[in-house]
Amino acid sequence: MGIAEDGGQAARWNGPAGHAWVAAQALTDGMFKSFEGLLVDAIAARGAGQVLDVGCGTGATTTALARRLGPSGHCVGVDISEPMIAAARARAEREGVRAVFVRADAQDHAFEPAAFDAIVSRFGVMFFGDPVTAFANLRRAARDGGELRFVAWRGTAENPFMTTAERAAAPLLPNLPARRPDEPGQFALADPDRVERVLTRSGWAGIDIRPVDVSCAFPEHELVPYFTRFGPVGMALREVDERTRTQVVETARAAFDPYVNDAAVRFTAACWMVGAQAR
Repeated sequence: MGIAEDGGQAARWNGPAGHAWVAAQALTDGMFKSFEGLLVDAIAARGAGQVLDVGCGTGATTTALARRLGPSGHCVGVDISEPMIAAARARAEREGVRAVFVRADAQDHAFEPAAFDAIVSRFGVMFFGDPVTAFANLRRAARDGGELRFVAWRGTAENPFMTTAERAAAPLLPNLPARRPDEPGQFALADPDRVERVLTRSGWAGIDIRPVDVSCAFPEHELVPYFTRFGPVGMALREVDERTRTQVVETARAAFDPYVNDAAVRFTAACWMVGAQAR
């Protein structure tokens, strides 16, 4: 979660949101494993050795890169969330993988200049308070000729699964916060023109933005824990009474019926695969 460390965001990702992601790491890692594979394959094919994973969360992509690159590689994961960084370190130790994890705000952290020949992110760069400043900081951390490659969500219209719970629960949760384009959040980089402007202004070149659509699935019994942990509904449910919570859960769960088949939840993740070079 590469997030600008203002008080609200820091509190969020070092509090309830960070702990929710740690609790659900097996679920989310399985759900998004295909994106992890796309990033690892791209970086390995390029022959990168020094890799920075931005918004590394609980470390799935960082450790996968470290396994692929082997002893000659050096992989660093950075995230603002102490709970997630602690989980990432535990994962690397458990799996016997050599990877370093740093708890920091990637927007302004003093990375060693020109230290990395690849910078990657799986859904970790949509949360910057000032994306131009953040990507310029990452550009300084990249060597000349280095590569930036990340996955970010396309818009809400192309990802109806992701807003199912909040659309269904809105009548029951009148104070549910609206998603606003370009604000830090899941869909902040949905506009490819904005992505190109941000990267150009922050010093990256050779920008390549391509749509990728990936089929995702997880067990049906994980559905209620999923939508009650994450997103606007997950946040709102922490503040409501038990009666309202029960109504919201029942209403939202029914709205997901079109995605449930054979005891599994299936949906398509509509994203951008973004590449750029440090020239």
